[in-house]
Amino acid sequence: MKQENIALLRVCRLPIITSYPLKYNHPIHLTPYMRKITTALLFSIVAIYLMCCQTETKSSSTLTDYFTYNETVESGGVRMIPIKTPVGDFKVWTKRFGTHPKIKILLLHGGPAMTHEYMECFETFFQREGFEFYEYDQLGSYYSDQPADSSLWTTERFVEEVEQVRQAIGADSSNFYVLGNSWGGILGMEYALRYQKNLKGLIVANMVASAPEYTRYAEEVLAKQMPAEVLTEVKALEAKKDYANPRYMELLMKYYYTEHLCRLPELPDGLNRSFKHANNTIYTLMQGPSEFGMTAEARLAQWDIKNRLKEITVPTLMVGAKHDTMDPKAMEEQSKMVQRGRYLYCPNGSHLAMWDDQNVFMSGVIQFIKEVDSKAF
Repeated sequence: MKQENIALLRVCRLPIITSYPLKYNHPIHLTPYMRKITTALLFSIVAIYLMCCQTETKSSSTLTDYFTYNETVESGGVRMIPIKTPVGDFKVWTKRFGTHPKIKILLLHGGPAMTHEYMECFETFFQREGFEFYEYDQLGSYYSDQPADSSLWTTERFVEEVEQVRQAIGADSSNFYVLGNSWGGILGMEYALRYQKNLKGLIVANMVASAPEYTRYAEEVLAKQMPAEVLTEVKALEAKKDYANPRYMELLMKYYYTEHLCRLPELPDGLNRSFKHANNTIYTLMQGPSEFGMTAEARLAQWDIKNRLKEITVPTLMVGAKHDTMDPKAMEEQSKMVQRGRYLYCPNGSHLAMWDDQNVFMSGVIQFIKEVDSKAF
């Protein structure tokens, strides 16, 4: 074997074969033809080895690029973004995952005034795809500033906050996706109606476009699925506005939340933390005391943009689920009202289908984002 070939094999740490030893140390010497075949085989192995080395290096470089944020002080992607409001300047908590110039997804949590924590399930799925995405606590939520001025808690003011966050993360119509769940879906639709010129795609997960319809569905369909004696007791507590009574949430958790909010046998840790950290003052003011529909006094009680959905022109995915607090048929209808819509149905899911029908939910959302990105939608 030529010396340069032997040197190459040594560099690659491959064994140098010149003969095949048998027992009693009697070698079988290779013929010139066999040497050519052996050399060709060894060089094929070397080529594959070097190719693997290059692939590994490229993969490592790509991974480094994905998690390089060019921050003065590395903070794991966490950033407090300054927000201007009519009553002063505040900061909201965000956490960035990855770098992708064509796909930047902002996650809008529900509530109002829950937290990003119950949306942590996106971390595994979106990082696998190499998406850039942001967890975000809206103003008033646990990890962000929590001013006491109640004039801040309006849909319009929250929309302006989302726009300021968009600017801060450097997103635009070439890469900006909004994914909102529940109240986050309200916020996402309202944002699209005002700022869709800055959007590439919209995902509305488990939120109808009419609060009165949401409440009617809870009262006329879902409530009737509860045991009669339980519903009677819940209604009696509501009639007295005795929402602080532990019995009220105890009944709803057992007979309503576990059926229509999240159907997993054990609630995810992120969801439990989100419940624990919820700002109930804002939640009650805008939604009411529970997920069992909205009370008449709630600020969102009469919210309805159903007749405006036709104004949304960006690609839009509406996600519904069989056991949701929102009527899945209404979610399907909404997908046909927007100009470029698609419907994703989660047959085993509830209001948090990203948890209890996870594979259907995540596969459908990821497919939508990829198709919009590739212009195949």
